[in-house]
This record gives sequence, C-alpha cells and structure tokens, in this order.
Amino acid sequence: MSNVPKVNTTDKKKTQGGSLSKQTDSGVTWGPWSAVGVVILVFLFAQLVSEEIVLIYPHLHGWTQTMANNWLQNSVYAQFFYVLLAEILTVSLIFLFIYWRKGQLRSIGLKRPKGTDILYALTGLVIYYPTYIVAALTAAWLLSVNLNQTQSIGFSGTYSGWQLVIVFVSLVVLPPIAEEIMFRGFLFSGLKKKLPIIWAALFTSLLFAAPHLLESGSGGILWIAGIDTFILSMVLCWLRQKTDRLYAGMGLHALKNFIAFATLYLLHTR
Repeated sequence: MSNVPKVNTTDKKKTQGGSLSKQTDSGVTWGPWSAVGVVILVFLFAQLVSEEIVLIYPHLHGWTQTMANNWLQNSVYAQFFYVLLAEILTVSLIFLFIYWRKGQLRSIGLKRPKGTDILYALTGLVIYYPTYIVAALTAAWLLSVNLNQTQSIGFSGTYSGWQLVIVFVSLVVLPPIAEEIMFRGFLFSGLKKKLPIIWAALFTSLLFAAPHLLESGSGGILWIAGIDTFILSMVLCWLRQKTDRLYAGMGLHALKNFIAFATLYLLHTR
C-alpha cells in the first residue's frame, strides 16, 4: 500500500484538455448562467447609472434635455466622467458578486503579473492583426461587409493638451482594465467551468462583440466592429488561458486601442 503513488489531480486536470486547459476551477463559485446574467445586468446598469449621474450637472444648471444630451455627447469632460464611472461601477459590481459568492479574485486571473506577460501581449498583437485583416477581407468579399463604416467612440473632436490626455485615458487605459476583468476574467471563467474551452471562448467573444455592433457612427449595424472585436476577444481568451492571468490580455487590448487612438487623434486620419 505504501508503494502506490499518489495521483496529483491538479496536474491530471491540466493535461486532459491539452495545453489550453491548464487552469482549474478553484475559486470560481459561479457557473455559465450566473456569469452571462451578471455580465448583461452589470453592463446595462453601469451604462444607465453613469449617464444619469453625469447628467446631474446640466440638470442643476437648468439645461433642457436636448442641451444636456448634446453636452454629454460632445464634451470631452462629460465623456471622460461617463467612461470613468461606468468602468468603476462595472469592476466594483463584479468584485462584489465574487465576494458575495465567496469566490477568489485570483480565479479570474488577478494574480501577480510576470515579465512574460509583455511578450505574450506582443505575440497576441502579431496573431490578432493578420487574422483580423483576413477575416475582414473575407467578409467584404463573401458578405459585402462595408469596411469603411465608422465607429462612434464618443470623442469626435480635435484635441490637444490635457484634453488629449483625457481621451487617451478614456480609450486606452480604462476599457482594457474593466473589460478584461468582466469578460475574459469573470465571464470566461464562469463559462469554462461547465463548457469546453473553445465554446467558452466563442460565447465570451460573441457577448463581447455584440455591443460593438451598435456603435455605428452613421446608424445601422456596425458589422466590421463586430468582426474586429470577436477576433480580438478570441485572441484575448487564448492569452487568458495560456498565461492564467489577465495582464497579457490587458496589454494587448491597450495596444490595440492605442493604435486606434494614435490613428484618430495623433495622425488625424479620419
């Protein structure tokens, strides 16, 4: 009896699904349905509440609803506080749910970062862009998707100085942190607790891409943004699974957003 080797169940679990199944469910106390429901509710709640809070300012000054809406859409400071509040609410509510369910933040990838996270982020960028270009050209050829559709991102002016810094923080810093925590952290972890990794990644990416379909600057469905964010999310899920952390994904997400920021606001190629 003493010569019978003990089975390391953790190592066994890591090898059963291939190299992409290296994570365990330890600390994930929610499943797919809870993950999807919480993400949808948190997303809608954060957007609506943040807008109402920001609109307190014009209401206190007696502005009409039209004036208030124009200010919210065109003021760089209004947009910044809206984004800031929405991201803070999103992360706070996700954390509260995890604590309420007695889960662990490390289970969603919030562990000590490593230097290799930077290399993985750069690797993800190399994978993402060629894949996106091929997918976009294929969609344009087979489905007649308009590659010249413009995306409404809330900042439509020409900025300099502190305004440019505010736009940078709003687009390059805040969304990668909050969205990686919510989608590749909380949602992806809940889905893959019951689903195969590939299906968890696909569902995560579909839910991540869905809101971007509605961000067309000219109305209608913004298919090219949906394709873009779906492919980006699949690469981000791979990074999350490969590193067992969120930081490489945050880095890739920030790099991708920075390229868009530089193109729109530094090079002014709009």
